[in-house]
Amino acid sequence: MSIKPIRSYRTTTNSHHRFRKHKNLVSEMTISRPEQVWVSDITYIGNRGNHHYLSLITDAYSKKIVGYNLSDNLNVEGALDALKKAIKKRKYEKEPLIHHSDRGIQYCSNQYQKRLNKSNILTSMTESYDPYANAIAERVNGIIKGEFELEKYAHNSKVLKALVAESIETYNKLRPHFSCGMLTPEQMHEQRKVKIKKYSKKLVPKGTLGD
Repeated sequence: MSIKPIRSYRTTTNSHHRFRKHKNLVSEMTISRPEQVWVSDITYIGNRGNHHYLSLITDAYSKKIVGYNLSDNLNVEGALDALKKAIKKRKYEKEPLIHHSDRGIQYCSNQYQKRLNKSNILTSMTESYDPYANAIAERVNGIIKGEFELEKYAHNSKVLKALVAESIETYNKLRPHFSCGMLTPEQMHEQRKVKIKKYSKKLVPKGTLGD
C-alpha cells in the first residue's frame, strides 16, 4: 500500500476572487535597468503552530529586495506594507515602473491597486500557474528562506523578525548573483551598464529557477 506524502508547502495565493486580474506586461520584455520592473510574491515560513508569511518586492534587474513585510496572516496589509516601503525608497522616481505579481487577492485588492495607481506604477500579473511566470520572485524567496535558514527560527516571532531584517540587509549588500555579473544587488541597483543573464528553462535544474 502506498503512503501519500505529507505536503511540505503551504498555498499563499488565492486567485479565486472578484477583483480585476491584469494582463502580463513583462513576458516578452527585456529588463535593462533598475526600477523597470518589480516582482512580488508571498512565501510561507513556519509550521501549523506558529506560521508567518513573508511578502517580498524585488527589483527584476538588480535582484535587490526593495520592500518586505513579515506577518502572521495573509491579509492585504502585509503585502501593502511591503509595497509602501519599496515606494518610499525609490531611487529612479521619474522613470516608468511596472509591478508584476501573481493573481493573488492581496495584489488585486482595491487598497493595493489604489496605492500603485497613486504612485503611477503599472500593474502586470501572471496568466498561468507556471512558476517561471514569476521566476525571479520565486528564486529570491528561496534564497532568503534557504540560504539564511529562516525556518530554524520560525517558532519565535521576535527572533524571526530580527533575522529577516538582518538576512535581507546581508542579501542586498553582500550576496552576489551570477545573473548580475557577480555584483551584489546593491551594486547592480546603482548602475545600468551590466546586462542581466537569462536562464533557459531547459538549462535550469528543476526547483532552482536559476540565480
